[in-house]
Amino acid sequence: MQYGNKKSTTLRLTLTAVLMAMNIAVCSFGIPVPGGHLYLCDVVITLAAILLNPLEAFVVGGIGAFLGDLIFYPLPMFVSLAVHGLQAVVISLISHHAFPNRPRLAAGLGVAAGAVIMVTGYFFGKAFVYSTLAYAVIKLPYEIAQAALGAVLGMVLCWNLGIHSLFNRALASFRVSP
Repeated sequence: MQYGNKKSTTLRLTLTAVLMAMNIAVCSFGIPVPGGHLYLCDVVITLAAILLNPLEAFVVGGIGAFLGDLIFYPLPMFVSLAVHGLQAVVISLISHHAFPNRPRLAAGLGVAAGAVIMVTGYFFGKAFVYSTLAYAVIKLPYEIAQAALGAVLGMVLCWNLGIHSLFNRALASFRVSP
């Protein structure tokens, strides 16, 4: 983990806060689909985890989803804290440490691992919270669709729309030469 001067620390803290607020906001509504809803929090979590270090990613993913659920739908808030927090940390670790010369590949692997964590975590979390395996099985296709949508849109935002390079340029402009 690299820590820069006060300006880069401020930039990272501000981006973490903005992305956490976005995560809370998108927890408030879902895209209605037959039999359920798809939530867009995974898009924000994926983007944040690719850009930020694991602790910052956990704050955006885990704490942001926890607060969003606390405000809008509190029953699964602890499941969201654990699952989205772990999802964000794993994406961040893989994105920043696997294949340092191929950041898109590393991010893609991290996002794929994060999607598996999210689907698996919510499957078992819903089975526990709602005390029925049948409910978790019924909701499994929605979890898979949400994870896939979040993975694709997060990668597109990060790489195709240039957010990754914009973030790195902003950080580089604050670095002080030794």
